[in-house]
Amino acid sequence: MAQKSERRPALGRGLSALIPEKPAAPAVAAPVPVTAAADPRQAQREIDLDLIDPNPLQPRTRFDETRLQELAESISTTGLVQPIVVRRKGERFEIVAGERRWRAAQIAGLLKLPVHVTDVSDEKLLQTALIENIQREDLNPIEEALAYRRLGEESGLTQEQIAAAVGKDRATVANHLRLLRLPDQVKARVAGGELSMGHARALLAVEDPAALIKAVDQVIAGGLSVRATEALARKLTEPVEEKPPAPVKDVHTRQAEERLRVVLGTRVTIQRKGKGGRLEIEFVNEDELIRLYELLTET
Repeated sequence: MAQKSERRPALGRGLSALIPEKPAAPAVAAPVPVTAAADPRQAQREIDLDLIDPNPLQPRTRFDETRLQELAESISTTGLVQPIVVRRKGERFEIVAGERRWRAAQIAGLLKLPVHVTDVSDEKLLQTALIENIQREDLNPIEEALAYRRLGEESGLTQEQIAAAVGKDRATVANHLRLLRLPDQVKARVAGGELSMGHARALLAVEDPAALIKAVDQVIAGGLSVRATEALARKLTEPVEEKPPAPVKDVHTRQAEERLRVVLGTRVTIQRKGKGGRLEIEFVNEDELIRLYELLTET
């Protein structure tokens, strides 16, 4: 087990907006391409925490404060067992993998961190960070989708190439990218864990933003299953059948209806169909039915 590193008062800096994430797991650095340093002894070492900067291409944007505190307490007790992966950036170092451990180490007040120094190009930095987070299942669906899009835009990778690089199938990459079509309000609820990826995918068919946001509220409030959500989406997207307008009655038919209404004292409707049709006489209760019967059967 690695020796416990020196400690100092917690720095408490560099923490961004936080949302719940999965419980902390033993940190495992993602496999990254390593190029031998000029001095092999420099590949793994301890360096001052203040010389380490976060990865500007970090696909993960949300860190849970409670989980960070739990990890910080573990680091305070046992030290940072698993080194983080960094690359040289001038006189400083930039994180390639392990930013959550670096943040927790700041809270724990460590002076130095064990690091593995590697050589990663700018082009590979995002891909490496993405692979590390995906393997640890640290990204929410929206963060993962944004990372895939950046890989495509900045590295010129196709969906097939992205899938191969991160060990996923192309359909998974495509389904994540489709989530980016959602309104920002809905994406925030997916990122926050209120709406699962399965529910979000079911609602993608609803193109009207206002109707979609209303549907999301209904799904969350009602605790609807994915299947029920799919049914709701179908209901919202099915074309509304317009009833054909009622045929305009000729003047003689309208006059006949009015004359019968006066004679019978109730509403009368004449419905024509070809040469025939139907005569409808309304009544509101049994007494009125008896009155109409007696009126119509008088001799």
